[in-house]
Amino acid sequence: MTTEDRDTAAVASADGPGSRSSHVQGKKHLPVWQETLLLLVIAVVLAVAIKALFLQAFYIPSESMEPGLVKNDRILVQKVSYWLGGTPQRGDVVVFEDPGDWLGPEESSGATHGLTGLMARIGLYPSGGHLVKRVIGVAGDTITCCDPKGRISVNGHALDETAYAKLDGAKCYGPMTDTCNWSAGPVPAGHIFVMGDNRSHSADSTVRMCDPDATDCVDGDEYVSTDLVVGKVFVLLWPRDRFHWVHRPDAFADVPDAS
Repeated sequence: MTTEDRDTAAVASADGPGSRSSHVQGKKHLPVWQETLLLLVIAVVLAVAIKALFLQAFYIPSESMEPGLVKNDRILVQKVSYWLGGTPQRGDVVVFEDPGDWLGPEESSGATHGLTGLMARIGLYPSGGHLVKRVIGVAGDTITCCDPKGRISVNGHALDETAYAKLDGAKCYGPMTDTCNWSAGPVPAGHIFVMGDNRSHSADSTVRMCDPDATDCVDGDEYVSTDLVVGKVFVLLWPRDRFHWVHRPDAFADVPDAS
């Protein structure tokens, strides 16, 4: 065989019917509609996995968390902090499921029909039946309102809440009971005491405390089970011009543990 014959044979071997190159050229691509459907299925599966394990999107349904979070703001909640025995801490802004009687029928339902209902169930659209509040007290804590400066105290430590809470003309930081003289706790094990940052407009734990003369009040309804907590708010995602990370304020750093 001449040099020319060998070169011709080599080329034939590389590009012939049995070569890798011919297999690549002969490979068929999925139709566009099938590729689109496959990508959509993958996106939905990822959305469900992310919602179940890591992150979930919600919106702010009312003015109760102003000034930091405004009605219709979009927030992201992360769940990792409360894994493996982790629990909500004082100062955390948390999203939790309605304990059963905190929301009205319209607020509880959310999107249930059509495309928006499907998107809500897989975490691509904000769902109803949840609340967002700030944790003021954890298991064992006693919360008292209020000192001569109108401040709430936790385990005897007065909180400076001027950096995040809104009074809107109220005389103290716990006005929703129509008095600035009340106490709650000790908070039961496995529960939290929560308040909205807009202290004059938040149907929170303070609203559900039983007055001594009340006859239709359920004792303990003011506490939220930690089993209902979805996760901790860590970012205000939308609108874009108000994007910011949500941190635990320094006001709770020096609160002593319950004795």
